[in-house]
Amino acid sequence: MGVMSYILEKRPKRLIYLDHSASTPIDSRVLKAMMPFLAEQYGNPSGLHSQARALASALDRARTEVAEVLGCKPKEVIFTSCGTESDNLAIRGIAFSAARAGKGQHIITSACEHHAVSHTIKHLCEHFGFQQTVVPVDRYGLIDPADVKRAIRSDTVLISVIYANNEIGTIQPLAEIGEIGRQLGIPVHTDAVQAGGYLDLNVDRLRVDLLSLSGHKFYAPKGVGVLYVREGIPLLPQQTGGGHEGGRRAGTENVPYIVGLATALKLAQDIRSVENGRLIQLRDRLIRGVQAALPDAQLTGHPTQRLPHHASFVIPGVDASTLLMHLDLAGICAASGSACNTGMSEPSSILLAMGIPPQLALGALRLTLGRSTTMDDIETVLEVLPTIVERLRTTHPNE
Repeated sequence: MGVMSYILEKRPKRLIYLDHSASTPIDSRVLKAMMPFLAEQYGNPSGLHSQARALASALDRARTEVAEVLGCKPKEVIFTSCGTESDNLAIRGIAFSAARAGKGQHIITSACEHHAVSHTIKHLCEHFGFQQTVVPVDRYGLIDPADVKRAIRSDTVLISVIYANNEIGTIQPLAEIGEIGRQLGIPVHTDAVQAGGYLDLNVDRLRVDLLSLSGHKFYAPKGVGVLYVREGIPLLPQQTGGGHEGGRRAGTENVPYIVGLATALKLAQDIRSVENGRLIQLRDRLIRGVQAALPDAQLTGHPTQRLPHHASFVIPGVDASTLLMHLDLAGICAASGSACNTGMSEPSSILLAMGIPPQLALGALRLTLGRSTTMDDIETVLEVLPTIVERLRTTHPNE
């Protein structure tokens, strides 16, 4: 039987969606909370009439709800359009403010950052005279806090490290890194986009000064994000116009989506402990099953210090794009790494930084679970994936 015949025969009755690190569906409870502000209450929250006041009240409630999850003051919460904007505002806002004050132009980051961070810092270096130190990661994608401390200079103005990696799921020792920055008076920013629905977000326990989130990673809509900025941290606005968001981010607030984000964040944190336990069971069964059926498949990221819903591998002898296409035909939605890298033929810089050879890195596979994922889904994947891999190694070898 050929690959295509096998795929069509084994295609499940329902779609198996294992790409929750890229995006999650909108929770029905979130959509219900949003609907009044999409259909009935449509005023501009900056106005003075009754419609406007209703929207302003909803905005205030949402800000308070997010602040309660983060353990911060409502005025420290800035609503943005996405995680990428939150990262950009944090990094550029701190960098330009510090440079203007003559404090320096040196930024510390890591080799496992999302492009929203790494490309932003690279742009600052190439066009505005900033300098960066990129601390390495080990074979699991982990940062050593000692490397961060060694990288600090007298002109260091920002440390930006990811909380949990989108491609490999590794969770960083963020509180240790944050404490280093706090002791030396250097602001610490974290891209917590992947952590939003799964990890502790209390900014005091994490010892961070800025934290970025994106709604569509935890069952809120696409197009809305959050940036937490600790009170007293100088931040130069990057979007000018009106005095929205305390003068830090101009633009009429997207109230329906902000309400959705706040609702989704609270829901995610309320069920986090129970849901994480369920996801870990499914994830570990998936990892064990893949490694048993494909002994040469290498788990990427830390074996235990990883996101509860995240399984990622490099599989020798297959090309990720071809593998994903055949999985899709089999009714299984998966990814090879960052959703922002779709269509790119170059190996992941994060995998390369971990010491994975370029050819092997081209066989990356990421399977990320969610609330709809069942054990039956996992067993179906474990039946279908190995057969597709073995047949592709014969018909479409990646050598």
